[in-house]
Amino acid sequence: MKRLCLPLVLIFCLLLSSCGSRVQAERFEQFSGNLATAASLSFRSQLRCEYEDRSVDFTLNYSGNSSGASVSVIKPEIISGVTGHVKPDSCTLEYDELVIDTGDLDRFGLSPMTALPAFVQALKNGHVDSYWEEENSFVYELCCDEHLTVRVWFNVLNMIPQKAEIVSDGQVKVFCQIENWTMG
Repeated sequence: MKRLCLPLVLIFCLLLSSCGSRVQAERFEQFSGNLATAASLSFRSQLRCEYEDRSVDFTLNYSGNSSGASVSVIKPEIISGVTGHVKPDSCTLEYDELVIDTGDLDRFGLSPMTALPAFVQALKNGHVDSYWEEENSFVYELCCDEHLTVRVWFNVLNMIPQKAEIVSDGQVKVFCQIENWTMG
C-alpha cells in the first residue's frame, strides 16, 4: 500500500504544479492580448546597456499607438531630445534626417534605441518559455526568436512590468527599470 501511495502523491504534486504554471501562462496571455489591443502605451525606462568593453546608461521614453511608436532620449544629455520612430510590428527606428549610432550590443542589431521596441514586441508576441516567482514579482522568460530572450518582472498585484532583461545569445545585453507604465 505504501508503494502505491508514493507514486500517487508525486503525480498529484506534478498536476498541481502544472496547474499553477498554466494559470500564470494564461495570466500573461491576457496581459499580452490587452497590450496588443491597447490604443496607446507609454513608459520611461532606465537602461544599462552592456557592450563588449563597457556599460552605458540611458534614460528613454517610449510612446506608442496603432500607427507606430517613438523612443526619445532623456539621458545622456548630449543626445537628449533625439527621437526615433518605429513602424507598427517593427523594431527598426527611423530618425528625422538624423543618424546617431549608439552602437550594436549584439551581431543581430540590438542597440539601446531598439531595446524598448524589442521589449514591447516580446510582450506582444513572445512565447512564455518559463515562469517563476520572486519577492512580490511574477517573472516570465519570453522567447522571441532563436537569438533573443526577454525576462520580465511583473508586479503581482497589478501585472505591470517593473523591470526586464534582454538576453542575446545567452548574455544579458540590456537591463531595464520600467517606470510610469500607462496603457490606454
